[in-house]
Amino acid sequence: MYSSLLYSVENGFARITLNRPDKRNALNAEIVTELKQAFEEAAADPAAKVVVLAGAGKDFCSGADLAAVERISHAGVLENMADARHLADLFLQMRSHPRPIIAAVQGRALAGGCGLATACDLILAAESAKFGYPEVNIGFVPAMVMAILRRSLGEKAAFELIALGRIVSAARMAELGVVQSVLPDDAFADGVTAYASELASKSSSAVSLSKRLLYHIDSMSFEAALEAGVQANAIARQTEDCRLGIKGFLKSAQAAKARPKR
Repeated sequence: MYSSLLYSVENGFARITLNRPDKRNALNAEIVTELKQAFEEAAADPAAKVVVLAGAGKDFCSGADLAAVERISHAGVLENMADARHLADLFLQMRSHPRPIIAAVQGRALAGGCGLATACDLILAAESAKFGYPEVNIGFVPAMVMAILRRSLGEKAAFELIALGRIVSAARMAELGVVQSVLPDDAFADGVTAYASELASKSSSAVSLSKRLLYHIDSMSFEAALEAGVQANAIARQTEDCRLGIKGFLKSAQAAKARPKR
């Protein structure tokens, strides 16, 4: 049972919803712990081929809870390191998760909330959604999310986002390549469901292997990345999805070849 989240599985995907709308779904240690549990639950469920992360109410996530900000402002170095590592471990879990994770962002995704969205594999945004890493405005640094943001776009664009701390539109984030699709506000829920359902219809083993390989080859040399690809290729050929897919492909090709030519 979750006190800060809603969790459900239907139509081939798990939906994890931050459920603190009165706090604009702000992050604290408890909700980070529950997110880890929910992602672990989704990873173990064969019915969940995709994970959708959303926020209840008007906003996706406004960042850190004010009470948490107040607490860490008086904490020592070791306590702050433990608190930061708690969130970093969540980001690592999301990156190594066997399922693709979609952030469904409506309203505001700011600071740690924007970092949480960026940590997902894909981001869908409502037209009116707003994004930002405004930590610089209070003398802070979006430190851990830089590891993800730097891998999502060029260094100059990444530096501008974190150094100016501006709140930007979904359209701008799509131009930068951080957001994959901007959907009309009045069709956002249906659009997210359609996108997640399409992704869930793909071979779960192929998608999982693709995600794992894509992140595994990060920072590898060209030769090492190719070798990792060789191994993933061989593994993929042994999966039931691939065997059935090849069988269906060959059957279709033979049928097409047997048709009389006009």
